[in-house]
Amino acid sequence: MAEQAAADKPGIVVTGASGRMGQMLIRTVMESPDARLAGLIEREGHPWVGRDAGVAMGGAPIGVTVTDDPLSAFATAQAIIDFTAPAATVEFAALAAQARAVHVIGTTGLSDEDLRKISAAARHAVIVRAGNMSLGVNLLVQLTRKVAAALDADFDIEVIEAHHGRKVDAPSGTALMLGQAAAEGRGVNLAEVADRGRDGITGERKRGHIGFSSIRGGDIVGEHDVMFAAPGERIILRHVATDRAVFARGALKAALWGQDRAPGEYDMLDVLGL
Repeated sequence: MAEQAAADKPGIVVTGASGRMGQMLIRTVMESPDARLAGLIEREGHPWVGRDAGVAMGGAPIGVTVTDDPLSAFATAQAIIDFTAPAATVEFAALAAQARAVHVIGTTGLSDEDLRKISAAARHAVIVRAGNMSLGVNLLVQLTRKVAAALDADFDIEVIEAHHGRKVDAPSGTALMLGQAAAEGRGVNLAEVADRGRDGITGERKRGHIGFSSIRGGDIVGEHDVMFAAPGERIILRHVATDRAVFARGALKAALWGQDRAPGEYDMLDVLGL
C-alpha cells in the first residue's frame, strides 16, 4: 500500500545532482510528502555516476543511483528540475519535451539562441523558467515594476547584486529579471537602456538608463537591491536570501504546479498566481 502511494506521487528527476543546488533539491524532494525522487543526473565521467546519491553525499543510501543517461531517467519522470549550465539545459529541454515531462529551469546565463531552442521545446511540454524561484524575489519583481512605472526618468535605476565567488555569470539571472521589470514599468526596451560592466572613463550616466553592478565573494547566497536615486532622495527595494532551500522549495512547487498544465512557457509569477 505504501509503495502504491509513493508511485502515485509525481516523480522528480534532479540534474546536476552533485552541485550545491542539486544536493539541496535532493533533500527537498525527499522530504516532500507530495513528490518522489525518480532519478538523478550527472555529466559523463563524474565520480558520482553509478553511486547511490545518499552515499555520495556522505550519508546513508537513499536507493537512487546517479546516472549520466538523461533519456532513460526522463522517460519515467513527471518533472525535471534543472539548475545546471546553458548547453546542458538546452539538451535537457529537448529530452524533457520528448518525455512530455515538466521542465523547471533555474539555469541562468542563457543566450537568445538558447531561449529560442527552449521555446521550441515548450510547444510539446510545460517549461517553467525563472532567474529566481523564491517567493520573496518574485514579489520584489512586481514591486520593481510598479515603482518604476510610478517614477519618471529623474530617478536613476541601479540593480546591485551580490553572490558567492563561484558564480560564473554576471549580472545574475535575478538581476536581469529585476532590470526587465524596471524597463517594463518604464515602457522601454531593456537592451537599449542597460548599462553593464562600467569601467574606465565612462562619461556621465545617461538619463533613463538602468545600471547593473555585480559583487562576487565568499559564500553569499544571493542579495539584490533595486535603487531608485534622484537628487535629494533614494528608494531602495531589497531581498536577501540566506539559505538555498528557498530556491529548492520554489522549484519543487513549480514542478508540482506544472502537472496537467497545457504545454507552454511559464514563470514563477504564473506558479505563484502573481
